[in-house]
Amino acid sequence: MRLFRLSQWLSALIAWLTPILLVLVGVRLLMSEPYLALAYRMPDFPADPYGFTLADRLRYAPYAVQFLLNGAPPSFLASLTFPDGTPLFNAREVQHMVDVQQVTQAAMLALAVLGAFAVLGSLILLRTPEGRETLRRGLRGGAILTWLLLAALIGYILLDWDHFFDSFHNLFFAEGTWRFFMSDTLIRLFPSRFWQDAALMLGAFCALSALLILLGTRQRAQRL
Repeated sequence: MRLFRLSQWLSALIAWLTPILLVLVGVRLLMSEPYLALAYRMPDFPADPYGFTLADRLRYAPYAVQFLLNGAPPSFLASLTFPDGTPLFNAREVQHMVDVQQVTQAAMLALAVLGAFAVLGSLILLRTPEGRETLRRGLRGGAILTWLLLAALIGYILLDWDHFFDSFHNLFFAEGTWRFFMSDTLIRLFPSRFWQDAALMLGAFCALSALLILLGTRQRAQRL
C-alpha cells in the first residue's frame, strides 16, 4: 500500500512538473539572439515609426536579452548610448529591466533546480519496471495537462490579449512601472506584436513537446 501511494505521488509530481519545465525551457529558447533574428523577420512585423531599422533592432535588442541572463548591474544598460551619445535606455526603462532581470534569474534558477530534480528522479525510476511505469504515467499525465492548460490560456488570449498582457505584468511588477511611451527604446524594440508572436511560439513549442512525450511514452508502454 505504501509503495502504491508513493507511486501515485511520484506520478502526480511528474505530471505537474512537466508543463512547468516545458514552459521554462521554451522561455529560455526564446531568450536568444537566433529567436530575435526570427522574430523581427516575421511577416508583417511592424516597422518602428521612430526610425529603427532591422539592423538597429538586431544590434540593440541583444543587449536587453544579455542583461536579463548575465546578472549584470544596471550600469550595463545605463552606459549604452546611441551614436549621438544619448542614452539607449532611460532611467525608467533601466529600472524595469532590473525588475525583469530578477524575475528571469529566479525562473532560470527554478529551471536548473527542477530540471536536475526531474532528471535525477527519472534515472532512479528507470531502474525498475514499476518505476518506469510510474514515470510513463506521470509524463503522459503531464503532456495532457500541458494541452489542457494551453487550451485554456489560448482561449483567454484570443478573448482579450490586452487584459492577459496587463494581468501578466501586474502579477510580477508594480503597477505603472512597466508602461512606457511609444518613443521609448523598449517599446520600439519589443512592440506588442513581438510578445504576441513570442506567446504563439511558446505555445507551439509546449504543444509539440507534449505531443512528442505522448508518442514516446506510448512506445515505451508497448515495450513494457
